[in-house]
Amino acid sequence: MIKIIIADDHSIIRDGLKALLKEEKNIEIIGEAANGLEVIEILKKDKTDIVIMDINMPKCNGLEATKLITTNFPEVKVIALTMNDQSDSVKSMVEAGVWGYLFKDSSKHEFIQAIETVAEGRKYFNNKVFDMLLMNSENSKQEENSETNILTIREKEVLKLIAEEYSSQEIADKLFLSIKTVNAHRRNLIQKLDAKNTAALVRYALKHGLIKLDEK
Repeated sequence: MIKIIIADDHSIIRDGLKALLKEEKNIEIIGEAANGLEVIEILKKDKTDIVIMDINMPKCNGLEATKLITTNFPEVKVIALTMNDQSDSVKSMVEAGVWGYLFKDSSKHEFIQAIETVAEGRKYFNNKVFDMLLMNSENSKQEENSETNILTIREKEVLKLIAEEYSSQEIADKLFLSIKTVNAHRRNLIQKLDAKNTAALVRYALKHGLIKLDEK
């Protein structure tokens, strides 16, 4: 039996969802809430598998509630069910730890499918949401590439070795360059990246994956 909580600040929505699920023999509604704080109170008392979560609610909204649930009730899975189709909201809820994201105009079949999929330990995202996540991922990659592409291959090599705390002489020896050339690359890096010192260069290298923390 899948035990769920319905969280929405509109009673008509909660009633509609309860009516929708009434005939489902493997789903039991153990509680309903009008805001995130009420959800947390129910979770403290009753074993729950899934919370059907609206985003825009008073006192404690769906995003805040999802973060609290992820931290304090990691065994409970959240499915966002909302009218909010803004990509920022989708991204924020996914980062907060939701297992599913649906819109309120979804069909009953998709709604049930999402609940059963998440109950089995698999994530479920509406096709529109999946496209948004894919687009966000592509945009992030493009932004990252545009930042690192301002550096030449040789500058990236020098930056990596600077971040790994090699001296100018050691960098020159490794790359078969003169110290004068290495220092010129160092000056160019500081200018291109608007870095005030070596520490700023290291932070840039870490941020863009040129080195990893365990390499430091």
